[in-house]
Formats: sequence, C-alpha cells, structure tokens
Amino acid sequence: MTGPGTAAAPPSKGGRWIRHWDPENETFWKETGEKVARRNLFFSVLSEHIGFSIWTLWSVLVLFMGPEYGLTPADKFMLTSMVTLVGAVVRVPYTFAVAIFGGRNWTIISAALLLIPTCAAFAVMEPGTSFSTFLLVGLLAGVGGGNFASSMTNINAFFPLRKKGWALGLNAGGGNIGVPVAQLAALAIIGAGGGPRVLLGIYIPLIVVAAVLAALFMDNLENVKNDTGAAKDAARDGHTWIMSLLYIGTFGSFIGYSFAFGQVLTNQFGRTPLEAAYVTFIGPLLGSLIRPVGGRLADRFGGARISLWNYVAMAAATAVLIGASMEKSLALFTGAFVVLFVLSGLGNGSTFKMIPGIFQNKALAKGLEGEAAAAYGRRLSGASMGLIGAVGALGGVGINLAFRQSFLSYGSGTGAFVAFLAFYAVCFVVTWAVYLRRTAPRVPATTATSEAKPQLSYAEV
Repeated sequence: MTGPGTAAAPPSKGGRWIRHWDPENETFWKETGEKVARRNLFFSVLSEHIGFSIWTLWSVLVLFMGPEYGLTPADKFMLTSMVTLVGAVVRVPYTFAVAIFGGRNWTIISAALLLIPTCAAFAVMEPGTSFSTFLLVGLLAGVGGGNFASSMTNINAFFPLRKKGWALGLNAGGGNIGVPVAQLAALAIIGAGGGPRVLLGIYIPLIVVAAVLAALFMDNLENVKNDTGAAKDAARDGHTWIMSLLYIGTFGSFIGYSFAFGQVLTNQFGRTPLEAAYVTFIGPLLGSLIRPVGGRLADRFGGARISLWNYVAMAAATAVLIGASMEKSLALFTGAFVVLFVLSGLGNGSTFKMIPGIFQNKALAKGLEGEAAAAYGRRLSGASMGLIGAVGALGGVGINLAFRQSFLSYGSGTGAFVAFLAFYAVCFVVTWAVYLRRTAPRVPATTATSEAKPQLSYAEV
C-alpha cells in the first residue's frame, strides 16, 4: 500500500507493512488514516465474527448429538466447558501475536487456524466416536476464542483515542454476533433435516474467504510493539483483578449462557433440538447488539453506576429463573433467560468502559497531567484489557461446570442458578465498595495539579 505517511517495510518482513502511522494527527487521519483504518476494521470484524462462530459451534453441535452418540448431559456440559476454557486461555498469547507477526499477517494465520478444528469436527462427527475424541476435537475449537483478543489489539492501534470507543465497540459487537449467527445457521439446517456436517461444511469455505480477504485488504502496522513492562505492571495492579471479577459476571455470563442455553432447554424442559434452536439465538443476538448501548450509558452516567444497577437487574432475572425452573414454566424461563442475556450485554459495555477511567484516575493520583496522564492511562488500560478479557471468558467455563454439577446432583439447572445469583450479589458489593463508596472528597480531573495531588475518586468511571 502507498500513500501519504506510508511505506513498505523491509522485504525481510514480507507482506503489507505501514511504517508511519499517526492517527492522532488530524491531517494524517483525514487524508490517509481514516480510510485505511476503516478498511482494516471491516475485515477484522469479518474474521473475528467467524472466529466466534467456530468457538461456539459446539454449543449447537451438541444439540445434533442424540442418544445414538452415547453422551450424557454431563458429558455435553463438560465438552462445552473445555471449549470455553481453551478460548479463554489463548486470548493471552493472541494479544501479543499482533506485534510479533503484524495485524494483517496474524489475521490470516488465526483465520487459517480455524480450519483445523472445523475439518476435524467434520471428520469425527458421527455416532460411535468416543467422548475423548469429541473432547480433543472440541478443545481445538477453542482457538476461535482467541481471535477477539488479537482483533481488539490490532484495531486499537489503527484508531485515534477519540474514535477508539466506537471502533472497539463495533469490532467487539460484530464478533459477538458470530454466536447467534452460528445458532441461526443450525436452526435452518435442523429445520431442513440436515446434520451437523452440513453446518461444518458451510463454515469451511467461509474461513478460507476470511483469510483470503485479510491477505488482500488488510495491513500491518510496524510501530505496534509489545510492552511487556506494561503487562507486568497491569498484572500487579489490583484493579486489573477486580475488573476481571466483574467481567466474569458480564462476559462470562454471556459466553457461558450462549454455550449452555440450548442444553438446558433440551435436558430440563424436554425440548427437541429444533425447538431449542428456535429460541437459543435470540439471547446472544440481543446481548451482542446492546453492548454498545451499555458503553453509551456508561459515558453518560458513569460505568460503575451502570454496572452496579446492572448486577441488581441480573440478580433479579436470575431469581425469576430459579422460580420458573422450580415451577417448570418454560415461557417464563425462556423470557427471563433472554432478559439475562440482554443485561449481560449491557454489562459488557459498561464494565469495559470503566477500565480507561480507572487508570486515568490512577495517573491523576500520581500527580501526572495532560498527555502524560493520558499516556499512562492508555498504557495500563490497554495491557489490562487483554488479561481482563481472558479471565472474563473463564466465567463461561464456570457456568458450564456449574450446570454440569447441578444436573448431576439435582437433575436440573436450579442449583447452578442459585450459585449465579450469589455471584452477582458479590459483584454488586465489590462494585459499590471499590468504585462508588465515598471515602474521600472528589477532585475534578480538570483541577488536578502536581501541587495538589488528587485523591482517587471512581464514581465517574
């Protein structure tokens, strides 16, 4: 690619490399940057979207696996738990891969890697295959969960600070929608009398298309570097782990319920795979679409306030689920579950919006001002987001394991919902105690000076 402010990197690196990238410069942004950034955003969303779909394919594949496959409900929950686990763990190395390989190059590689679990599942998806084989192939699908982390890291580097919220929200939401799209595809295939291999066969060429389009239209930024010092500083900061806990409550709920919803309907309420597929996509779809709304509300009222009351609403919806589960009311249960998905999406937006504000406040508390404070906040918030995203996804593992144990012990998901209710109460208390309880007078950021060191105040984060 050529143009103002761009040049090819040394041939030894290969690929399309941009050496100079200065999106904060308004002239550069208007003349060159915006068009390039939007193009990379579009194809990044496409690849991440398919990655999410492959990661969550097993949430619908298990619906195809009837008694002839010889798997118990506990086996299926264990299978989806392990898929979620791998997807969470690989987010950490995927975060650093962009700086090592380049955003375009890693998008090609990460998309191509999706062919391995998809083709493997296509090969083994038949009655008589052992549970251990299904488990191994399911673990491979976890690589799709890592695409979110690398995609967010890549797009974060392309956009100026004033545009990052919109760009990252669009990138995340477009990826998350891969969950309901996969479930809608399964609904169409089940309704037409097709089998799981049809669904897998549809995604194989789509993966190839995503990789080819990334190769043709995306770029690498040479000035993207891994800041291992920032990662270490973020890991040592208590707020990183507090926000990880809160993100478990929101994104962990979203991804965990996405994997489990259909199984709960079939095992607890006796729905057929087709009947379950008719409703399972609705919750993830609404939860994905509403994520930017959570961020927008957080901009206006403060992320901590929105998150606090969102946990109250999640707890209330869970209490309704417990009642519906005990009364065996399918309509009430389904409605409350969809509401819980929507709330998890709102919470995803509001909790992630808290992170930059927290580290900006820490910068002010250190006596930093202006660009120095902004740079400190960007450095620590960027590094912490990778860890928070990975730990948050582990919540999906906990949800599926909780459902597994609940069905083993009680024959229903009621016991798991009681545990989730207690966890949302913990998230509420932590949010209030750490970010909203007034223990020191507030000092507006605009009045902070090096002579008057401000006290931490997180009410507006």
